[in-house]
Amino acid sequence: MVDVETSGFRPGQARIVSVAALALSDDGNVEKSLYSLLDPGVDPGPTHVHGLTAEMLAGQPTFGDVVGDLCELLRGRTLVAHNVGFDYSFLTAEAEMVHAELPVDTVMCTVELARRLQLGLDNLRLETLAAHWGVTQMNPHDALDDAMVLAQILKPVLVRAQERRKWLPVHPVGRRTWPNGRVTHDEFRPLKALAARMPCAYANPGRFSPDRPLVQGMRIALSAEVGHTHEELVERILHAGLAYTEAVDTHTSLVVCDDPAPEQGKGYQAGELAVPLLGSADFVARLDAVIGGATIEEFTEPPPAGDQFSLF
Repeated sequence: MVDVETSGFRPGQARIVSVAALALSDDGNVEKSLYSLLDPGVDPGPTHVHGLTAEMLAGQPTFGDVVGDLCELLRGRTLVAHNVGFDYSFLTAEAEMVHAELPVDTVMCTVELARRLQLGLDNLRLETLAAHWGVTQMNPHDALDDAMVLAQILKPVLVRAQERRKWLPVHPVGRRTWPNGRVTHDEFRPLKALAARMPCAYANPGRFSPDRPLVQGMRIALSAEVGHTHEELVERILHAGLAYTEAVDTHTSLVVCDDPAPEQGKGYQAGELAVPLLGSADFVARLDAVIGGATIEEFTEPPPAGDQFSLF
């Protein structure tokens, strides 16, 4: 469980001014913790938000002073944060500045998880979720208090997700080691932004038929009219060995849509091309029984020596 307060919104330019990290046990209790104000070496930015002034931060540890303890706490754990893309991008930017490697392989966003629960709230800000779950927030926008509040919220959120059989938004993150020994961390991006360009290991078997199961390799498009978040459905699609597509065309196997007679969007396009529609609840239920598809063999035969591929 991690929270950072920053001097601005652009990692690498703005800096972290305070960091809190909590290591939770399986029962949700705090096993280890780290909290520190940080001297960013720059103007602390929105003092009216985080309450930290240049005078308060002068002489505090730098990120390089605490990164070793932070890495030890994070090692072997999933990094969880409220809007994890923000916190993770700042942590990795700071780590790269001091030539450190964050030992993080997976992250989870509690904003996306709460969105999947369809709680009926006006927004998914931390203070709103705290009030919904009856968690007292003593000092909003204080890194330690925000992390403690999030840790308390996580318990009922995970219980509700299990009750509703919601897919947890746990995503892998990577890093690269360069010949000079430097380590860079790959940017965390929502899976939906990448999924349409990800290759599928299975050949497209064609259109979906309601009286037959889903088959690995089928190309699945999502309409706006679905009862799950697109991010959750994309995760489930890829995990099942299906292919996600943003286009509805003659190669699309199925469009997930909860409106049986859509008048616009991808659902309407599906009707124009006779692509089958399937409601999101039915689709998710069928994901437990996807049958194996035909794998795509990579082209490995080398061209004849001295030949070049022709352009015409």
